[in-house]
Amino acid sequence: MSKKPAQSLSTQLKPFVAPFRFDGTGVFHLKSHKTNEKGGLDKDKAEKILDANRKRLSDFQEKLYAQDRWSVLLIFQGMDASGKDSAIKSIFDGVNPQGCEVHSFKQPTSQELDHDFMWRSMIVLPGRGRIGIFNRSYYEECLVTRVHREILAKEKIPHRLMNKNIWRERFEDITAIERYLARNGTVILKFFLNVSREEQRKRFLDRLDQPSKNWKFSMADITERAYWSRYQAVYQDIVRHTSTAIAPWYVVPADHKWFARVVIGSAIISALEGLNLRFPRADKASLQEFEQVREALENEGKGRAKKKATAGKAANK
Repeated sequence: MSKKPAQSLSTQLKPFVAPFRFDGTGVFHLKSHKTNEKGGLDKDKAEKILDANRKRLSDFQEKLYAQDRWSVLLIFQGMDASGKDSAIKSIFDGVNPQGCEVHSFKQPTSQELDHDFMWRSMIVLPGRGRIGIFNRSYYEECLVTRVHREILAKEKIPHRLMNKNIWRERFEDITAIERYLARNGTVILKFFLNVSREEQRKRFLDRLDQPSKNWKFSMADITERAYWSRYQAVYQDIVRHTSTAIAPWYVVPADHKWFARVVIGSAIISALEGLNLRFPRADKASLQEFEQVREALENEGKGRAKKKATAGKAANK
């Protein structure tokens, strides 16, 4: 009786990826995406998947680095306390830091304000063979600046260009740049950590209650919480207008951090599997050189062993 062929990783992980992926086809409503989804898992089962994904990610990252052809850009967006930092830390635990870089984007500096809104992100894009992680990103320029128009007013943009079409134009620019990057070998995955307002409230209280987490709390977080509905509407607009097959958004249920990490890790593994990564093979000339080097090293070892034996005999006389 013949055995069934083994399922690919993508097939195994599909239940934790497909339901949360939006590539721009069809209709998108943020309210239709639950924040407390568990995908039929409990915490113990999720931890096993997380451990397996970490090992897979480490293996893929090593091949990605060695092959030096593709680059990977991972974008993390979400409300305050949605779990971006802890997700990055957990998922990439054990991955070689040589091939992985994390960049956070805070309030623009004066130098950054002297350039276009994409500039500060473009200068830190991952090189070939590397994984770049953006903890917040250029999408902040369609998010915070849209909720707080006074921030946009400080960005030195010529007044006549700050018209009612600016957001549509920014969506077009971002989509065009992401298409350009994808055509040049950058795999782009974008994660919106979709946390509920109630769960955010609990996490804020947790930060206040635990001295070791006090540093994470900021009064600005409470100020921004007052704009919750506005942020949700803008996030919906961003996902609707910037999701494409080559740079999809994953709307990640984030009320349970452990499940959010399963979704994010599984999406990354599925994408990397599709690249057919391999360690580079040496050409025929190199292999011949290797054999010569091997022979020389082995002879060197034999020579040392012979000298050592001769010295030992002389000492025993």
